[in-house]
Amino acid sequence: MNKKSDRYPLSDLKVLDFSRVLAGPFAGRMLSDLGADVIKIEPPEGDVTRFWGKEVANIQGYYHQQNIGKRNVCLNLRKPEALALVKRLVEATDIVIENYRPNVMDRLGLGYETLKNINPRVIMLSISGFGRDGPESHKPAYAPVIHAEVGLIHRKWKRDGGSLSDLPTSLADTNAALHGLVGTLAAVHMRERTGVGQHLDIAMIDSTAATDDQLQYDLESSHHTAPLPNEVWGVGFGHVMIAIDFRLFFRLLVEHFSLEDPTQADMELNQKVSLRREAVGSFLLAINTRESFGAMMEKLNIAWGEVRDPATLTEQKTITHRKSIIKTDDRDGGERPTTQSPYRFSDALSGAGGKTSYRGEDYESILRDWLNLGDGELTSLIKNEIILFNSEWRAGEN
Repeated sequence: MNKKSDRYPLSDLKVLDFSRVLAGPFAGRMLSDLGADVIKIEPPEGDVTRFWGKEVANIQGYYHQQNIGKRNVCLNLRKPEALALVKRLVEATDIVIENYRPNVMDRLGLGYETLKNINPRVIMLSISGFGRDGPESHKPAYAPVIHAEVGLIHRKWKRDGGSLSDLPTSLADTNAALHGLVGTLAAVHMRERTGVGQHLDIAMIDSTAATDDQLQYDLESSHHTAPLPNEVWGVGFGHVMIAIDFRLFFRLLVEHFSLEDPTQADMELNQKVSLRREAVGSFLLAINTRESFGAMMEKLNIAWGEVRDPATLTEQKTITHRKSIIKTDDRDGGERPTTQSPYRFSDALSGAGGKTSYRGEDYESILRDWLNLGDGELTSLIKNEIILFNSEWRAGEN
């Protein structure tokens, strides 16, 4: 049995993960990190993210990051026998995750109404771009589409200028995953009172809007009441983000570091601002070390951060101290990096699983553990191509 220690908070939960790309797989990854036995059910064509990122031992980096720790079985769901097998697995499962377009699972014969008749305690998490009903429910959606529709791209352009372009992270996917995770765990808690599960409908557009702390200013046309945006400044050792209103920052530098105010009382406001910004810029560029800059910010009690190339993130002090990026088995005799679980408990464990599975690799352990299948039935499932797998792991770790 692939059960983790009881010190993992979710070690008693079983999860079937039908999802692909990011929003669903990320939620499944977090459940696995918290101890759940997460089974990724992968289609014969494989998850598209198996083609993204650096390849090590025939496993790409993007897939590795989102799916480490999950066991994997590859099923041809176009065959009735595969559907029958999934339904047997549902009898033993707590949570089902999927992020197909609405009604795809219904067309496969695996919609919530079907699953709850098999197992009334099952909780189904469905993540889609625009929700399960409504005028856009069947539109395909990836994160950039949601970033556009929810106003993030427009706001970035309005503030920063330049061309209209996407964000450098799939915020809509990860927001939906995390809200889905919260909702799913709430449903697990409620099930303890009611004895029954439920279907959770998470829309990426809802999740992104709900997590947007700047949206209220847009809805009420009140950006003028907000604090001035935090700014990036050049310093002698690179660039830093300084989290303070420029007006206060300038006054503090004048008061505590004898910065000379270059303005005159009779100057127009725009000219004063320009000259003061120029003076602050020159002052900061003369600071050549992180240590001296950090000491200045500490004296002024101002929050700041170095603008860091993410390729150097393993050198960041807190990331290093908290082991937020770890080395994992690369399945080729070495190690490769990935992100660690962000959850730090006082008296419980969390953490990334030991390996990232090849397509279909774990069918035998899954079906023996969950369904107690014998050799004969396993052989039949392989022979009839109900279960498929990549061959590389059969010969040793590729």
